[in-house]
Amino acid sequence: MINRPFWTKQIEASWKQRPIVWLSGVRRVGKTSLAGMFGNSIYLNCDLPSVMQQLDNAEYFFKAQKKDSVIIFDEIHRLKDPSNVLKIAADAFPGLRILATGSSTLQATRKFRDSLTGRKWTLYLCPILWTECLENFGVHDLDKRLLHGGLPEPLLAHTKNPDFFTEWMDSYYARDIAELFGVRDRSGFLNLLKLLLYQSGGLADMTKLASEAGISRPTVKTHLEAMAVAHAIFPLAPFHGRGRREIIRRPKIYAFDTGFVTFVRGWNSLRDEDRGGLWEHLTLDTLRAAGLAPHLGYWRDKSDREIDFVLRRERDFVDAIECKIDPSRFNEENLKEFRRLYPKGTNWIVSPWVDSIYTRRFRDMKVQFISPHHILAGQLIGKQKA
Repeated sequence: MINRPFWTKQIEASWKQRPIVWLSGVRRVGKTSLAGMFGNSIYLNCDLPSVMQQLDNAEYFFKAQKKDSVIIFDEIHRLKDPSNVLKIAADAFPGLRILATGSSTLQATRKFRDSLTGRKWTLYLCPILWTECLENFGVHDLDKRLLHGGLPEPLLAHTKNPDFFTEWMDSYYARDIAELFGVRDRSGFLNLLKLLLYQSGGLADMTKLASEAGISRPTVKTHLEAMAVAHAIFPLAPFHGRGRREIIRRPKIYAFDTGFVTFVRGWNSLRDEDRGGLWEHLTLDTLRAAGLAPHLGYWRDKSDREIDFVLRRERDFVDAIECKIDPSRFNEENLKEFRRLYPKGTNWIVSPWVDSIYTRRFRDMKVQFISPHHILAGQLIGKQKA
């Protein structure tokens, strides 16, 4: 078993604030393996009928455990009344630490009649981060991470197996979408999913997506909501000050994993022009793992000048984040236009090859060059001024 200390520390820190940690992420991303890294824990696979019977009387079950036990409920949404089980644990047995896993957010199923407000902390387990590739998984080839993606099985495979990606999409539809959301049009749903994977990182055009997937525009909207809840996509809203030349409505949609993007695009090797967009995906994963997702957007104007990610701060401070594999290729023109409109904030360039943070000045504008490691170490937290 490969240790993942970044995530185990996140879970342990979350337990200090709430008795329940809800760990969600797509299937086969490594939730079960991560849950198994907590020694002396009580592990329950909620897919098993015997576990379901054991938890019919949740109060009796919890009384039989030590007061400070760590209890892991894997795939807890399979239980008849999962929210009641968790509520009993949090309210009547406050010494317990609960880790509950699922492929979707807690609100994905109507079985959760109680939102568990004040009792839970939510973590999204993204595909394996670039920092984890280097430090824990022994993967030092960036192209391999970009091509194979960050699910453990394909990442660690010597060659990319197309059957894995096809089978994953079939399973995702059957167990996460049809079962939780009642979607019955398998063909239309998978057509839309493949389109979104192919176009990942681009602006969402609902009318065009509906036409190309062969489904109605309202159905596209419904499917997008289900995919976001079940973690296949991440919609990123535009940042704007309602300027006439800014994009203010259309979100960008990112797929959850670069391996699926390259699979749908039919890429078995990468050219220079392919890597930049995929590195953007990995940087987004890092920002989300650092807990910055609620504050993220992107910026683009109608002249196609763009900032990859915008990090909203208090009042009129806003950070600009650009993703560059080769930091020497950074061109400051888009950033200069953005700073003309929004002058207050820090400018960041994220590269996989930056060892120590350094600063460059472009006339009167300072730009800091960092790596994903620095983001996870909290370098972007609390920064307010350039």
